[in-house]
Amino acid sequence: MATLVPRADSLNARVRGSSHIDFKTATTGVAAKSMRNEISRLVNTVEDPATKRAFDTEMQSFFYLFTRYLSERAKNVDIDWDRIKSPGGDQIVPYDSLSQPRNNGHLNKLAVLKVNGGLGTSMGMTGAKSALEVKDDMTFLDLTVRQIEHLNMTNRVNVPLILMTSFNTHEDTLRIIKKYANQQVQITTFNQSRYPRIYKETLLPCPKRADDDKKHWYPPGHGDLYNAIHQSGVLDQLIAEGKEYLFVSNSDNLGAVVDEKILQHMIDSQAEFLMEVTDKTKADIKGGTLIDYEGSVRLLEIAQVPSEHVEDFKSIRKFKIFNTNNLWINLRALKRVMENEGMELEIIVNPKTTDDGHPVIQLETAAGAAIKHFKNGHGVNVPRSRFLPVKSCSDLLLIKSDIYSLRHGQLILNESRMFETIPVIKLGDHFKKIQQFQKRFKKIPKIIELDHLTVTGDVYFGRNVTLRGTVIVVANEGQRIDIPDGCILENRLLSGNLNMIEL
Repeated sequence: MATLVPRADSLNARVRGSSHIDFKTATTGVAAKSMRNEISRLVNTVEDPATKRAFDTEMQSFFYLFTRYLSERAKNVDIDWDRIKSPGGDQIVPYDSLSQPRNNGHLNKLAVLKVNGGLGTSMGMTGAKSALEVKDDMTFLDLTVRQIEHLNMTNRVNVPLILMTSFNTHEDTLRIIKKYANQQVQITTFNQSRYPRIYKETLLPCPKRADDDKKHWYPPGHGDLYNAIHQSGVLDQLIAEGKEYLFVSNSDNLGAVVDEKILQHMIDSQAEFLMEVTDKTKADIKGGTLIDYEGSVRLLEIAQVPSEHVEDFKSIRKFKIFNTNNLWINLRALKRVMENEGMELEIIVNPKTTDDGHPVIQLETAAGAAIKHFKNGHGVNVPRSRFLPVKSCSDLLLIKSDIYSLRHGQLILNESRMFETIPVIKLGDHFKKIQQFQKRFKKIPKIIELDHLTVTGDVYFGRNVTLRGTVIVVANEGQRIDIPDGCILENRLLSGNLNMIEL
């Protein structure tokens, strides 16, 4: 089976003659041996035998990933760009062609998993991102629980909710889910792996002890899902409960609700793995895409693309769709792959800098890359409404607005909106953090007729503001703009000296 070897950062420079290869090969052995010694030292800092065994297992998984990274770095093999083709008609199925579900009994064979490891630091949050209130005083988790409870009660089935947390969010999540004790949803949590960050110069681990500060560790991406669900015993538990299918999505994707048509398609097509993809727009140019690589369907992430082909990758002409990270997985097939065949996902090297200025790397993997390990794995091209992530306060404004209402925890597009497209919203740095966002909007504006909103600078919105068409508000350096209560802005450019220009 041909493999896609991702590029690392500058470590993965082009081969410059054979001496370079010999040097890389020689240093690989030394680096692996040094890392193994450091890991043994880390494991020996744990005293409790049960904790030590679990930590040792986790560190062995990390060491295997690390040695794969060293090996791929030494070989320095790039993706052969000429072998990459757009996926064929049998590799991506249009959602509209799926047949209606014939009965809801299949729901009893389904479990739902939310990737719940994110902190929301880019939005200025300190706790689990899924605890953020996004609509009508309900959090991401509230909405998910409400959806699944409604599904269970309406169909008289038992679809359990599984939450994969990280060491950053685990305690937070356990505290939050106590309030769902009386809901009609069985909730199980498990923790994904905790791997040591690696100093880029020495290729040695940052932590000195197993209980070292959180900043020295990282959760290794959502591709760790398979290892973590298997090691935790949750995979076996689900199979023992008669579950056959797992629907996986990110907890911050509010469009990722259970879809019985997709479940029915999975059963009918006997696919062991489905990836929901959707049409790419300018906002999605960095998203991973499905490709045909030598007749096999693969996930291609931007981190794997040689620098001279990055613009090709971003082009909508060649790569028309991207991965939503809504995945459907056959649980028995997953057990087979984990126990008999092994899962090797392409390594994504994520360069970071520590608080004290040291360059480090994190070795991560993407869950969608597993598609290559499953029989008849393919994509389903779904409507954009199944991809509504909240990655920024601009996204949050859209979700909180009158563009959407809630029905049983699910976001429904307002029928009064004339267009099916949603407004483009770009809030500047003053709105980047959630605390600032909340302070700057006395109340969320009415935007049912908005096409485009751009706001930069020190701007505050009053109550009952209405925005229509294209609205641009720019407060220059040292100036502040207050949009008064009840103001209606339609096709306006509002600049620093409060001049209103009609667009």
